[in-house]
Amino acid sequence: MLFTIFASFLKIGAFTFGGGYAMIPLIEREVIDRRGWVERREFLDLLTLAQSVPGPISLNTAVFVGYRMRGLRGAAAALAGTVLPSFAIILAIALFFANIRENPVVDAAFRGMRPAVVALIIGPVLSLSRGMHPALYVVIAAAALAIWGWGWSPIYILATAAAAGIAWEMIIAGKSKR
Repeated sequence: MLFTIFASFLKIGAFTFGGGYAMIPLIEREVIDRRGWVERREFLDLLTLAQSVPGPISLNTAVFVGYRMRGLRGAAAALAGTVLPSFAIILAIALFFANIRENPVVDAAFRGMRPAVVALIIGPVLSLSRGMHPALYVVIAAAALAIWGWGWSPIYILATAAAAGIAWEMIIAGKSKR
């Protein structure tokens, strides 16, 4: 099982470009659809937790999934699988990139990847938003407007959202006890 966790996250790490958020659809497909390691609802909770702790979301998600499957060893296997491809690629780039950065073909390749990365980030957002209460779309739009339109810090938005979520759950829990 540890090797399967490592191999799954090695594959995810090797075939994802564009950072942590671009990895989310691959992680989702692997751990929910293909392997059945976690339920979709639990995956959303893991993503929320992964976003709320320091570090890249993809690594945090891999660690949480690995830990859920096989404890500390599973977390280490998932982390190693996720990091190893990036480490090898960054090492190779560091050795050779200085010589090819000004190459027009390399520059064109990077410009061509940008729209694909945006699509890879939007994909999981749409996928994970299925089944949400319609009022939450207003919350999403308000948070996006506050961050991009008004320049508010995402930290304040997350802290406010966390406090509101805790308050909401406490109100719901209080109602269910009556």
